[in-house]
Amino acid sequence: MTIAGGIVLIMIGAILTWAVEFDIAGFDINIVGIILMLGGLAWLLFAIYRLRIARRAIAPTATVVEEPVTERRVYEERHYNDPPVV
Repeated sequence: MTIAGGIVLIMIGAILTWAVEFDIAGFDINIVGIILMLGGLAWLLFAIYRLRIARRAIAPTATVVEEPVTERRVYEERHYNDPPVV
């Protein structure tokens, strides 16, 4: 359930309502377009609601405790028989 799905339904409903002139006995294409637009609007509102809930749940408040930085020294021992380091 994404925002794009709701927008696509609204667009298809608008095309069926205002751009298509198609007649079948007992079937009104304008009503189908209006139903799709209303369904797309409901889908869009629900997707936005879910997005807000998910963003609110992801951001917890936590305290960060930093450890003090300690100095670390590394000594390298070499013998005369070792090959040179390139």
